[in-house]
Amino acid sequence: MTPSPPLPVMAKEAAQAAEVARLQLSLGDDAFAELGERLRRHPPRFVVTCARGSSDHAAVYGKYLIETTLGRAVASVGPSVASIYGAHALDLRDALFIAVSQSGRSPDLLKMTEAARAGGALVVGFVNEPSAPLAALCDVSLPLGAGPEKSVAATKSYLLSGLAFLRLVAHWSADAKLREAVAAFPEALESARALDWWPALETLTHAQSLYVVGRGSGLGAALELALKLKETCRLHAEAFSAAEVLHGPLGLVRPGFPVIALGQEDGSAEGTRGVVRRMLELGADVRSVLPVPGAAALPTVPGVPLALAPLCQVQSFYLAVHRLATARGLDPDAPAHLRKVTETV
Repeated sequence: MTPSPPLPVMAKEAAQAAEVARLQLSLGDDAFAELGERLRRHPPRFVVTCARGSSDHAAVYGKYLIETTLGRAVASVGPSVASIYGAHALDLRDALFIAVSQSGRSPDLLKMTEAARAGGALVVGFVNEPSAPLAALCDVSLPLGAGPEKSVAATKSYLLSGLAFLRLVAHWSADAKLREAVAAFPEALESARALDWWPALETLTHAQSLYVVGRGSGLGAALELALKLKETCRLHAEAFSAAEVLHGPLGLVRPGFPVIALGQEDGSAEGTRGVVRRMLELGADVRSVLPVPGAAALPTVPGVPLALAPLCQVQSFYLAVHRLATARGLDPDAPAHLRKVTETV
């Protein structure tokens, strides 16, 4: 019997997510509790996030949690506002500024964080490298605890950034259901890790382009899937809100056009199903998390808390996408033209 080929580093690291999530939960609860109490005593007028790549996709997940749970508007600011355009003192009085980074070393992110402090914000960092320069610039630095991540395509650091946002919102809101979701996270990831998305992704081996759609808390997950398909599979993947895809992008859908549809059973679910049905009418080849007749089903973890559903879907995807890259003749650990730390200015 021919032995199975060894897993690429990307897949090995993705499979560690549940383990390192337990580590994060074991180390930082006091710091999250203190920050949550501080934010309840002095609620910020609004929240600003700053990140790039997968970290920014985790911030999109966090944005929906904060806005829907706490009623605080959240905006993403481009690091180049400070590094290129010289806005070194944005007016961020009474704001919460959250910087998210795996490496904590990108010059533009560091400059924007400095500008946020100068502008009067409370600066919080979710940083995987506790000794990184970004951590030193923050009023409160909360380590992700993902451990070394050697794969160019980030996996476990994305999931742990999502966990950090979930913990922040759970402590800030004092919401018992969110606290329960936090505690359930490692086990939910283990269940998601065991699901097999490969049969649905295998049919993308010869695809040239596709859409990934999601909505609400699932939009960040859609962005993350699209990025990984570009990075590891050299596949032109575009992510859209299930609402925004109707405003123009639907014009590209034709018979056989591939679509991955994410979703969670909240207020966005029926709208997402309606978009999937419309795409199916146009002949699209749809793989959907939400059950829709005519779409290939992507397996999900039953009974998972709604706040965890998007992160679990990403975990399942991570354990299959490396196989798609290999089927396309590519090494998922050596994406073309990329390196682990991208130090943008």
